[in-house]
Amino acid sequence: MSTHAKRERLLLADLLEAAGPDAPTLCEGWNARDLAAHVVVRERRSDAAAGLVVPALRSRLERVTSEFASKPYEELVQLIRTGPPRRSLYALKQVDEAANTVEFYVHAEDVRRAQPQWTPRELDPVFADALWTRLEKMSRVLGRRSPVGLVLRRPDGQTAVAHRGAPVVTVTGEPGELTLFVFGRQEAAKVELDGDKETVARLYEAKLGI
Repeated sequence: MSTHAKRERLLLADLLEAAGPDAPTLCEGWNARDLAAHVVVRERRSDAAAGLVVPALRSRLERVTSEFASKPYEELVQLIRTGPPRRSLYALKQVDEAANTVEFYVHAEDVRRAQPQWTPRELDPVFADALWTRLEKMSRVLGRRSPVGLVLRRPDGQTAVAHRGAPVVTVTGEPGELTLFVFGRQEAAKVELDGDKETVARLYEAKLGI
């Protein structure tokens, strides 16, 4: 049975392949090649990927990522599609599912939504629930830099507090859209915001995400 992470991995690879190396993405300053290199380094070079969270190792991360970005684009896409080597923690199904489901979903949308005339993607209910479960666990980390109180709300009324404070903005949308919003893709997320105009504007300008 295919996992959510595996399906999103294959979709991401297909989207990158179709878009081409110079295609724009929602990741500021990154084209499709840069995004592909990031994904490959993250799961194949743990020694360098630590720079994503450890500032002192950032220069190493940038160097290794640059090295991978110089590889043929088709090779990068194939490395994503085939997955990590057996020695990688990401090769474990449980780790892959926990660490990559949201990662690959967000990056797939980074590619999709940067293209002209993109259309919203309808997620199956099981996958939507899986994203919501992860969002409930991650929301306070993702929303920690919000300048205002931030509440995430599904259309069915389920809520998660991403940041405590006042005034408050309530963001309503499907789990996939809420995920994109708190990962810093506010402008691309199809959501409704309830709050005064000035407070909503501050939230849109905030650097949300990890």
